[in-house]
Amino acid sequence: MSTIPPNMPPGSPNTPPGGNQPPFPPYDPKTQWRVYRAQQKAAWRAQRDAWKSQTNAWKANYANAYGPRVPSIVGPIILIGVGIVALLLLTGHIPAGQFWGWYSHWWPLLLIGAGLALLAEWAFDMRRKVPVRRGGSFVGILVMLAILGVCAAGWDHAQPWFSQWNNHDFGMDDNFFNTWGQPEHDSDQQALSQQIRDNSTIEIENPRGDVSVSAGDGSTIEVQAHQVAYAGSDADAKKIFDAEAVHLTVSGTAVLVKPDGDSRGRVNLAITVPKTASVTINSSKGDVTAAGLGKGVTVTAQHGEVHLSAIAGGAQLHFPTSGDTYDFSAHQIEGDVTIDGGSKGFTLSEIKGKVTQSGEIVGDVHLEDISGPIHLHTSVTDVQVAELPGDMTLNSDDLHVNEAKGSVRVVTHSKDVDLSQIYGDTSVEDRDGRISIEPAGNYGVNAKNSKGDVEVTLPPNASATVDVHTRNGDIVSDFPAPSFDGGVTKAAVFHIGAGGSKIMLSAENGDVSIKKGSGFPPAESLNLPPKTPSPSAKAPKLKTSKSLPDQPVTQ
Repeated sequence: MSTIPPNMPPGSPNTPPGGNQPPFPPYDPKTQWRVYRAQQKAAWRAQRDAWKSQTNAWKANYANAYGPRVPSIVGPIILIGVGIVALLLLTGHIPAGQFWGWYSHWWPLLLIGAGLALLAEWAFDMRRKVPVRRGGSFVGILVMLAILGVCAAGWDHAQPWFSQWNNHDFGMDDNFFNTWGQPEHDSDQQALSQQIRDNSTIEIENPRGDVSVSAGDGSTIEVQAHQVAYAGSDADAKKIFDAEAVHLTVSGTAVLVKPDGDSRGRVNLAITVPKTASVTINSSKGDVTAAGLGKGVTVTAQHGEVHLSAIAGGAQLHFPTSGDTYDFSAHQIEGDVTIDGGSKGFTLSEIKGKVTQSGEIVGDVHLEDISGPIHLHTSVTDVQVAELPGDMTLNSDDLHVNEAKGSVRVVTHSKDVDLSQIYGDTSVEDRDGRISIEPAGNYGVNAKNSKGDVEVTLPPNASATVDVHTRNGDIVSDFPAPSFDGGVTKAAVFHIGAGGSKIMLSAENGDVSIKKGSGFPPAESLNLPPKTPSPSAKAPKLKTSKSLPDQPVTQ
């Protein structure tokens, strides 16, 4: 582009208006963009500096008001503890499986300990002349450890689901649980035998494998062990067999039978004990069978089936709350039977003592010929029966009692209750179910249903005072009764016969029916034949007790 000479005479054709003036610079878009961007950066820096000044001033005011920031000792303590535990796990001083099982149950203690430490620091800081602020950088570590605890607890509760494949419920053997697909090796350990004193206490511990205990006529305890190992060679299998060897230890009247145990195998024990000995069995993974014992048995089982028969004393059963015992049965027990913990159903018959159960049940329960009182307690159902010469069935939907002597008391919900041939007073509380009661004579009945029908069947010669109440329902009686026409709520008190026993019936949002039955023979005229002893030591199993529902329902 040409420029105008500096001393061009006026009036020249190339002279710009106004005379000789410097020309305008040429327009450059890039230069303009750089200038604009520099201006924007300068404005942003100024705003950032203002923010920093304001933040620093706020921090200074906060520090003046609340004191300087002091790190908490909780974080270093947690790191030291985690490091020590990790070192012990890596060096093998703490078994990993046992640690995680312990940690899954007790990890909340870590939060409690951290909270107590913070309270101690707070109490110490309150005595300072200058207030301070504690750092919380350890919170992330606590959150991570809490997540590990929740995961460990979830795995601990999920193990029964995996271990079920290790049992016989689905027709599979232990090879399914053999992670690396190692061949199975079997070996019979040399039998152990030793004389023991009368009235000895025998404790049997088996972490992995079945336990079968029977009574002999002598005073000798005999232990036969069948070992199973999963290994790629005979040499490796021998190492496992040596690691899970069974030991018999006798110290006075205390006898201990215990294999060392190895996660790569299992030991099945067959033990013969004197009839004068009391037996305690602790089984972690495996079935338990006991028959013919003379002084009772105590069983603690984690995973597997338990079958007891022909026990002269009582039986105490301890199961985990998760209900990992697939099937439990007890027959011909001379003493009391006590059950605590969850289960997937059980069968009891010919029990001479009382039966007490506490814990959740997610399968079927069948009781028959129980001479002592019965008390079953779950979070949904509480049943008390004085004596059961007949039978009782309990599942997630129904409770049925047929032929009971003495009082019967039931408190439940979401379940149909059917009580028939009851020789005693009856009390039932239910909701979202149906109540049906048929007393075997002039006995008292108290039935209350929050939502559902109530039906009572009385003998033809009944003599009772009836107090009936219903809301949003009807009252129907086969016996002479006043008219129940009315509004939403209907209530009446009337007599049947001479008005002997007291019958109270109440139904909210349901009907009340009083029917006339055919009656039952009196209790004193009953001639119940004795039960024929089962020839098998292992009781028949319920078809549904070993089935695992998709969504277990607590009874």
